[in-house]
This record gives sequence, C-alpha cells and structure tokens, in this order.
Amino acid sequence: MLNPDQFQVNEAWIAFRLNEWPVHTEQDGDFDIFAFMDAASCFLLSSRPVPATGRGEGPGKLESRRLLKQAKAHKKRWPKKLFVPKEWPASSIVAEAKRQGIAVVHVPEDQLLSFISDAREGFRESLIGPRVGPHD
Repeated sequence: MLNPDQFQVNEAWIAFRLNEWPVHTEQDGDFDIFAFMDAASCFLLSSRPVPATGRGEGPGKLESRRLLKQAKAHKKRWPKKLFVPKEWPASSIVAEAKRQGIAVVHVPEDQLLSFISDAREGFRESLIGPRVGPHD
C-alpha cells in the first residue's frame, strides 16, 4: 500500500478524479473534476472541471496540459513520477506527462486512497454538506 511517508515533496504527483460521481449543472450539464496532488504532502496542486463524457476517458489534451502547468506553477519543476489510477485511461494526461519527461505509473485506485480520500471527502462536503451518521 502506498502512503505519503514513502515520498519526498515533489518526487511524485497523483492524478485523480476528485468527484465520485459527475457534478451536475443546469446550464452546462455534467462535469468531472480532475486534480493533481503532491504524494508527500497531499497538497492539491491543481484541479479542473471537465465535461463528463460517460466514457471515463479523462481530460483532453488541452485540459491535461493546463492541469499539469497549473500544478507545476506551485513547485516550479516537474515530479519524477505521476501515479494514475488503472481504472481510467487518462490517455491525454499520460501523454502530456511523458512529453514532459515524467515517468507514469499506473496503480489500482485503492492504492491511492490513503492520499486522495480526504480530498474527495472535503469536495463532497463542499457540495452536499458533511456526512451524518447514526452516531454523529
């Protein structure tokens, strides 16, 4: 299982979908929110809404380039590795990362949950409020 203690800041980034289900807007339809996170600090480096296609392919070439550039703006350099969930192809993110000399590592998404679960929970709460259970 991967965890933040295994990395130095800016050694590795994680590309992932921040939302668990498409975000619906009346005017523009459904969106997915893609994000980049530093693996060591779990700092969210960039995020971008992308129209949800239902095919799960991830951001296109232009959106991928913008996400990566926005993430780089925080650190002023590229990471050595980019972790991408196996479950979504993210071909444009992968191609753009490789073009920048970043090694891309495909891992099962459950290997990334120790990094991304808090960000997903925070995003979910910002949309619908905190989860309330029988003991809360």
